[in-house]
Amino acid sequence: MRKKIGLMAALICFMAVAQPLTALAERTREEVQREQERMRQEQKDTQRQYQEAEGELDALNEEQEELEGQIDELNEQLISVLASIALMEEQIADTEVQIEKAQEDYDAAKEQEDAQFQAMKRRIRYLYMKGEAGVLETFLTATDWSAMLNQANYVEKLHEYDRKMLNRYIAIKEEVAVKQNALEDKKSELEEEKYEIEEEKAYMQETMEELRKISADYDTQIARVRQEAAVYKAQIKQQNAALAKLEEEENAIIRAEEERRKREEEARKAAEAARKASQSTESSSSASSSSGGNSSSGGGLKTVPPATGSSGADIAQYACQFVGNPYVAGGTSLTDGADCSGFVMAVYKQYGYSLPRNSTALRTVGREVSYEEAQAGDIICYAGHVAIYLGGGRIVHASTQRTGIKYGYANYKPIITVRRVVG
Repeated sequence: MRKKIGLMAALICFMAVAQPLTALAERTREEVQREQERMRQEQKDTQRQYQEAEGELDALNEEQEELEGQIDELNEQLISVLASIALMEEQIADTEVQIEKAQEDYDAAKEQEDAQFQAMKRRIRYLYMKGEAGVLETFLTATDWSAMLNQANYVEKLHEYDRKMLNRYIAIKEEVAVKQNALEDKKSELEEEKYEIEEEKAYMQETMEELRKISADYDTQIARVRQEAAVYKAQIKQQNAALAKLEEEENAIIRAEEERRKREEEARKAAEAARKASQSTESSSSASSSSGGNSSSGGGLKTVPPATGSSGADIAQYACQFVGNPYVAGGTSLTDGADCSGFVMAVYKQYGYSLPRNSTALRTVGREVSYEEAQAGDIICYAGHVAIYLGGGRIVHASTQRTGIKYGYANYKPIITVRRVVG
């Protein structure tokens, strides 16, 4: 009868401990993990979209810079064209002045020629008043210098001065006429060149206007893509927060399960002790009770047993035994506390590897591999943080002073690089 009562009491104690703990979690660990996997996939898609938006933004900025360079180059060319047009306008104006001056010189020479012609006719009239009527009539009716000079060959007494003056005025008039024609040709050429440059100017201005419209369109596209990137970035931040909550929920479930198993084990041991007590003598029951008291002794921080093996998986497995130990800023002790880089350094030190002391320097150790190729034991590097990869998207790391050394998910925040030291 005593035996049955003891067993019943132990079973009641076991059930009282086990049942409430089973109902602690509203969701199972598997449900939380499925939710985490779904959220991680969403975050991966969002990160991909964010990276694509950033890439598109870089491309648009680069194209716009190239376009602005073309506009600047066109501006320089346009300035040169405007300077050429201004110079040609000055040259045309100067040529017009020269043409006017040549016209004045031509008119003056022609006037001198006519005056000399009339004077010479008067002298011939005087010389030949008593000469042959036919010869005199020929001179008096001459209409130009050529005819006069032809007739002058027959006049033996024509004054030499008149001959020289005639030749001089004729030469001046012809020279001025040639110069005037050359100036007219030059003016025509300058006006043609000015027209062509004006056409080039119009083309440049039209091209520049088109480029400016395209540049304005780039401004619109850049603003749109920048807004999209900001939205993706905000989504990633929200997803990180959601994943952090899910991780806290999973850790709470893990702690509840561990607590439940611990209490179940204590209840089982109590039931076993009660069963043995009912079968033993009073003296052995006393001894058993003493033994039962000793069984409740607790443990302290985890120790550091000698490391075995040499693979990345061995290192990852070895690092897991320190989960629950404290986080200490600047610390490198696996038992008394370490920060993120101190934890990684201390674990690898047990296998004979000498690694840098800070997270930034750890980004250069070993060789880089992609996250898709990551294996257990690889070092996952974040901005200002490092962790040891366990495989399956999980990590172990010295997280914060509040959580200490714990498990987590590798993509809980953006990864900078993955380094492989072993293998």
